[in-house]
Amino acid sequence: MLGLLIAVAAITSVGFLADRVGRALERDAGQMLGGDLKIDSDNPPPPTWEAQAKGDGLDTVVTVQFPSMANAGEQSQLVSLKAVPEGYPLRGTLRTTLDAGAGSPTSDIPAPGDVWVDAQLLALLGIGLGDPLTLGDSRFTVTRIVTYEPDRGMQFVNVAPRALINATDLPATGLLGPGSRLDYHFLVAGADASVKRFEAWVTPKLVKGQRLDTLETGRPEVRRALDRAQRFLALVALLAVLIASVAVALAARRFMLRHRDGIAVMRCLGAGQGQIARMLFAEFAVVGVGASAAGALLGLGVHALLIQALAGLIETELPAPTLLPAVQGLVVGIWLLLGFALPSLAQLRHVPPARVLRRDLQPLQARGLLGYTAGAVGFAAIIWWFAGDIKLGATVAGGFLGAFVLFALAGAAALWVLERVRHRVTGSPALRFALAGLVRRRAATITQLCALAIGIMALLLLTMTRTDLIDGWQRTLPADAPNRFLINIQPDQREPVATFLTQAGIKQAWLAPTIRGRLVQLNGRNIGADQYDEPRAKRLVDREFNLSYAAAIPDYNRIVSGRPLDPQAMEVSMESDIAKTLKLALGDTLTFDVAGELVTVTVTSTRTVAWDTFQVNFFAILTPPALAHAPQTFLTSFHLPPDKVPLLPKLVQAFPNLTVFDVDAILGQLQGVLDQVVNAVQLLFGFTLAAGLLVLGAALTATRDERTREAALLRALGATRGQLARAQRIELLAIGALAGLLAAAGAQAIALGLSAFVFDFPITPGVWPWLLGCAVGMLGAWAGGILALRGVLRAPPLVTLREAA
Repeated sequence: MLGLLIAVAAITSVGFLADRVGRALERDAGQMLGGDLKIDSDNPPPPTWEAQAKGDGLDTVVTVQFPSMANAGEQSQLVSLKAVPEGYPLRGTLRTTLDAGAGSPTSDIPAPGDVWVDAQLLALLGIGLGDPLTLGDSRFTVTRIVTYEPDRGMQFVNVAPRALINATDLPATGLLGPGSRLDYHFLVAGADASVKRFEAWVTPKLVKGQRLDTLETGRPEVRRALDRAQRFLALVALLAVLIASVAVALAARRFMLRHRDGIAVMRCLGAGQGQIARMLFAEFAVVGVGASAAGALLGLGVHALLIQALAGLIETELPAPTLLPAVQGLVVGIWLLLGFALPSLAQLRHVPPARVLRRDLQPLQARGLLGYTAGAVGFAAIIWWFAGDIKLGATVAGGFLGAFVLFALAGAAALWVLERVRHRVTGSPALRFALAGLVRRRAATITQLCALAIGIMALLLLTMTRTDLIDGWQRTLPADAPNRFLINIQPDQREPVATFLTQAGIKQAWLAPTIRGRLVQLNGRNIGADQYDEPRAKRLVDREFNLSYAAAIPDYNRIVSGRPLDPQAMEVSMESDIAKTLKLALGDTLTFDVAGELVTVTVTSTRTVAWDTFQVNFFAILTPPALAHAPQTFLTSFHLPPDKVPLLPKLVQAFPNLTVFDVDAILGQLQGVLDQVVNAVQLLFGFTLAAGLLVLGAALTATRDERTREAALLRALGATRGQLARAQRIELLAIGALAGLLAAAGAQAIALGLSAFVFDFPITPGVWPWLLGCAVGMLGAWAGGILALRGVLRAPPLVTLREAA
């Protein structure tokens, strides 16, 4: 019961914290949309939308943005004009400054007659704070510099310098006439259930020109970070479930071994198998429900204490706990009891009455094997429920279950070798005792070896995940990640701009051609939104693509299927997610409408695109023969160190038509999300590590009774305390060393599988897991052996043998 209580407490503690941290991350990432949900529209949103949202208790605002010219004296500059109402933003905060600093949060919006602008616009127009700026028919006063907008995003309409005004000033500008390219953003925020209800209501009412953005569709670079966060948290939950299953199995086996004699006496007194089965079922039903409920409550309390103790690490207000982790804890606890305890307990109902006279160990029954099979199936279902990720669950579960089989085979092979060589050992009686004990208790030795190895492997995998995988994840956003985008480079400016950047010390800046094109045919047949059911696929078909061409795929993209581009042929490489959404396959022919000309190419590869690296990326990269002749501009991204920021005004002065987009704010925002996730993962790893240590202790004490009887017998036959201590120490150190080496091999194999197939970034195998695994195995086995041997040395051998008789 205590073992199950600890197991469920570990699971629910991880579950409560993972649930709350995960929901907090999603909520905070909602700041990157300015709300919980955003609908982009070419026309003003219908009044029914606001009425429905208000009826659901949601807050709403409507922002308008579009490109326009800003004038200051004789200077003019294209800006991205944005009009915002009171209450904007619904999630996150604006940051503004009165100088060149990083800015501070504000809950205000521009007052009527004021305009807030990017610092870049001031430099381009040669004006400062307090100077006038003309937008359309209205004259504004520049009062603040905008340093951060939560919902700015990466759309090209946002890459021009920002001019932010009050929505009440927009009609007077005269910029809302026919032909204006207005983009309306309908922002919604509120309770999760209400947001989901509104989303379900509005989605079928969307028409062409309207698009619903959530975290899953609006920000690919943020979605990638959150996906990784959820996988990390799910990994911790998986390891907690695995550790719990080992603890329950060990505790049940110990219970079975200790109660066989009592059941045999009951059988002698007339108890039938059915009566014993009902007794055990009733007893363990109470144990399972009671311990699981108590464990869930304990997990809730422990997770609350951990949150309070580490509040400084999680610098965000967590949402209230839900019942889901408690329900999961109850279900998991009961299933672990049924799947991993009943196979051992089921053997008790088959204990023969003759065991009162004969103490020979009963072999594992076929029913036990069937029970463990049922437990494994249930374990797989629990993994799917906890992780919500089939690939992650399959990697971890398959790795651990496969490791268990391999550990058992390795243990059996090692004992086979010892059986052949132990008779040749002469000299030390302690060494002979140790080898004889290992071989004689073959099943117990293999069980303890597997339990130790599985426990140590979980601990090593936790440590490796906490270090190597997290470091690898953070390395996907390196310190020199691009922080500036440069767009609208004309063809005749390509070489001069490249030369300017090279002379300024900026390297590896790929000036990528950009061409607008719409996908109109697939395999020679016209393609339309009505051919797809998925909303995202419909939007992709309705919109124009930003196409590019190159002789080879950039080295920061990875081909997942197909072959490299043939620069002499008419071919295209598609981003793998887009290809999946549009149901494209290798060998398909795609026809794009590029400025009225049809361009047909063949899909020869799909590739992954790391959106969160802020490199120049495209959904579709064609070969030069397909697009080199098309009207085009160029863009690039590069890392600009702080000491080179003064180069930008010189670049814009030399090429006035260029637009520089500063993504430092977005990089800082994404890094903030990463930091929060890493802190949460480290916290969960620390707690799961403690649960793993408890299970490791249970594994070491599983054979305590058998070791006690064996030691008593050896002492009765003349063995000294010193010989017993040395023999048991040798035995445990040997088991610990082998378990540690096996655990290190298994942990590295699973970590490599996770990095390659789940988290999608590399780790470098090292020597430290082998050294640490061997040391932890030997130290843990030796420490547990000291505790077991201490009890043996205190008990008189005669008393122990009488109790065992």
